[in-house]
Amino acid sequence: MESTSALREYWRTPLGSIATILYAISLVSWGEQTRPLKEDPLPLLRAHAHNDYLHKRPLLDALDRGFCSVEVDIFLRGQKFHVAHTRFGIRKGRTLEEMYLKPLAAQVERNKGVVFPGQERFILLIDIKADGDEAYPILDRLLTRYGSMFTAVLHGEYRPGPVTAILSGARPRTLVEKDPTRYCSLDGRPADLGGKAAPDLIPLISDKWSNHFKWRGRGSFPPDERRRLSDFVKRSKDDGRILRFWAVPDRIEAWKVLHESGVDLINTDKLDGLSLFLRSQQ
Repeated sequence: MESTSALREYWRTPLGSIATILYAISLVSWGEQTRPLKEDPLPLLRAHAHNDYLHKRPLLDALDRGFCSVEVDIFLRGQKFHVAHTRFGIRKGRTLEEMYLKPLAAQVERNKGVVFPGQERFILLIDIKADGDEAYPILDRLLTRYGSMFTAVLHGEYRPGPVTAILSGARPRTLVEKDPTRYCSLDGRPADLGGKAAPDLIPLISDKWSNHFKWRGRGSFPPDERRRLSDFVKRSKDDGRILRFWAVPDRIEAWKVLHESGVDLINTDKLDGLSLFLRSQQ
């Protein structure tokens, strides 16, 4: 009885009030993390979640809004790939497998072989930090464990899968290109357009917006830059590849330009804003 009385008195103190608030916040956070996905959101083929792991519910928030492409940064520590923006952000339990591979596998099983019903393409863009050549053998073993989920090239034969893993950042191009059984492909650059690499090796062309355009999302998009963007889109489509720019002004004016020009993936940190915009265009 005495301990119960003491506990009640504690909760009435300022320190106890703070503890109550923190406990309530923790319950809300846990509820958000464990809240189930919405039922079959309309898939948005052109929506790409940049640095997806920074959202409250990594992957799940993007899936809830129908995003068909998500990006995750990884660091190799030991034999595990940790999800973080920098090495200082590495936290126990936040791994590529736990945050992305397992939930995607569950989503594919739930939807009988696809991430979203009625939509076959889903991209997992894996940005390798540090040494790609060191990371690839370990990453290959991890992807192989989920092999049936991934688009693959098996001894020269292309096999589509519900998820296409594309390696960006420190891309181990030589190792991937020589691998006879691979469950991933590579993020290309504009120099790869018109090159000899097959689209199944380099399905995506990405580059920083400011490397090619001065427009920052305010005022009219200059005609000469519009022509340059249209040329990028045409060249990528002629090559059988999809196109993405990063560090684009993250605002509706820029989304509209990208959408009208036919850019395949529209990069954003604003999941709600882009999803609403793209749905308004359908």
